[in-house]
Amino acid sequence: MDSFGLWGIVPPLLTILLAFITKDVIVSLFIGTLSAALIVGHGNPVAAFITLTDLISDNLADGWNIRIFLFCALLGGLVGLLTKTGAAGSFGRWASARLKNGRGSQLLAFFFGILIFIDDYFNSLTVGTIMRPVSDKTKVPRAKLAYILDSTAAPVCILAPISSWVVTVMSIVRDASGFRDEAGNYLLGMNEFQFFIKSIPYNLYALTTLAMVLAIILTGRDFGPMRESIRYANETGKMYNEKKYGPASGNLDGDTVSRAKPFDMLFPIIVLIITAIVFFPLTTWLSAIDGETIKTFGAAVASMSLGDAFNNTDSSKALMYAIVITVTITYIYYLARRLLTLSESSEALRNGVKSMVPALIILAMAWAIGSIIKTPKSEGGLGLGYYLSSLVSGGSFPVGILPAIMFLFSAVIAFSTGTSWGTFSIMIPIAMPIVTALAQSHGYDLETQNNDVLITIAAVVGGAVFGDHASPISDTTILSSTGAGMPHLEHVATQMPYAIFVACCSFLGFIVGGLSMNIIICWAVTLAALAAGLIFLPNLLEKKSGKA
Repeated sequence: MDSFGLWGIVPPLLTILLAFITKDVIVSLFIGTLSAALIVGHGNPVAAFITLTDLISDNLADGWNIRIFLFCALLGGLVGLLTKTGAAGSFGRWASARLKNGRGSQLLAFFFGILIFIDDYFNSLTVGTIMRPVSDKTKVPRAKLAYILDSTAAPVCILAPISSWVVTVMSIVRDASGFRDEAGNYLLGMNEFQFFIKSIPYNLYALTTLAMVLAIILTGRDFGPMRESIRYANETGKMYNEKKYGPASGNLDGDTVSRAKPFDMLFPIIVLIITAIVFFPLTTWLSAIDGETIKTFGAAVASMSLGDAFNNTDSSKALMYAIVITVTITYIYYLARRLLTLSESSEALRNGVKSMVPALIILAMAWAIGSIIKTPKSEGGLGLGYYLSSLVSGGSFPVGILPAIMFLFSAVIAFSTGTSWGTFSIMIPIAMPIVTALAQSHGYDLETQNNDVLITIAAVVGGAVFGDHASPISDTTILSSTGAGMPHLEHVATQMPYAIFVACCSFLGFIVGGLSMNIIICWAVTLAALAAGLIFLPNLLEKKSGKA
C-alpha cells in the first residue's frame, strides 16, 4: 500500500483542532506539518525536523508556488499604495453614496466575482481589493465579503470554459482509462471539451453554491457564526472580531487625501485586469518558442488558436508579469498625480507587503502540509488520497450510489489536503474506469452510460471544490480572508456551515440523480433541500443558541 493508512488523517485533523483551540493558524499548521513529518519519519524527531525544513523550502522553490507567493506580496504592496493615497476610501465613499445598503454592495461583489473567472487567486484578491472599502462603508462585515469572494472563486472557475481549472480537469479526463481506447478513439462519443460542457449541469455543488450566495444576499437568511459576525458588526461598528478570532491579515488603515478620486482606485485594478488578460495567452505563445520547430513569436501565434493559448497558459507566470507591470505603472501614476511623494510611495509599498506577511506564512505552511499529505508513501509522504481512493476502488458499490460515494471521498481528500487540483488528479483516473466498467456490466446503452459517467465525474469535481472551499488550509480560503482583510479563522468559522449545508444538498441530489439518471429530478431535490434549509435553519439555529 502506497500510504500510511488512517494515520494520514491525523495531521489535517490535528491542525484544524489546534487552530480553533489556539486561534493561531501558523502555529497549528506548523505542529500539523511536524506531526506528518514524524509519521513519515517513524517517530524520529531529527528526521522529522529535516523533513519539515525541506518541505517548506522545496514548496517555495517550486516555480508556480513562488510566483503566486510573490504575486500576493506585490498585491499587498499595490493595496498599500491604494490605501495610502486614500483612493480606496474615495472609491468607497463614491460607491456607498450610490449603493444605499449592504445588499447592493454584496450584489456588486457577487457580480465582480462572476465577472473575474480567469483564476481563483486573482478573483479573491482583486475583488477583495475593490470591494473592501465599499463593504466597510455599507456596514457589511468582512466575514460576509470573504464568503462571497470564496464562493465566487473556485465554484466559478470550475464552470467557466476558459480557466486554468477547466483545462486541468479536461486533461485529466482525456488521459483517464475508459475515456479513450489505445488508438485514441473517444469511447463515449465526445471529446474532453464536449464532455466538460455536458457535465456542467451535473456540477451540483458549484452551481448550488452560487445559488446559495445569491439567495443569502437577497433574503438575508444568514445563520450560524455568520449571523453572530453580522450581529457583532452591527453592535460594535467593527467589521471583524479581532478579540475572538485574532488579528486580520492584509488589512491596512489608510490616509484621507482630498485629492484622490474614485478613478484613482479603479485605475490600478483596470491595469491589472488588462495586463493579466493579455499575458494569459502571451505567456503560452512565448513558451512555445523552442528555437527549432517554432523560432519566432509570429510562428508561435500561428501554431495555436487564441483559445488554446488562453487555456494552456501558466497562470502563475501571467499573474506575476501582470502584478509587476501594474505596481510599476501605479507607482508612476500616483507620483504624476501628486497623491504621494517618493518617500511616501516607498513607505506605502513596504507597509502593504508587511500586511501580507501573516497570510504568506500561512500559505507557505499550507503548501507544506498539503504536499506531505497527498504525496505517496514511496515518495516520502502520507499518501492519504491513495488510501481513501483505494477504499472506493476496492469496494463493490452499486452504480446508482457511485456519484454520492465519489463526492464524499473527493470532499474528504480535498478538505484534508487543501487542494482540489490534487484531488482531481487522484480521483478522476479512479472514477472514470470504475463508472464505465459498472455501466457496461449493467448493459446500459451509450446515452445512459454517458449520463452515468457525466454525473459521477461531476460529483468528483464537486466534492473536490467543496473540500477546497471549506478547508482551512486551502490557499483559496486563505487568500479570500486576506482579500477581505479579516482574521482567517473567522472566515473559516463563518463560511464552513454554509459550505457544508450546500454539500448536503448536493449529496442528496447526487443520490437521487445517480439512482434516477434524470437531471430534472436531481435538481428538483437539490433546490428543494436548499430552499427548505434557508427557510428553517436560521430560526432553528437561533433558538438553539438561545438568542431568539
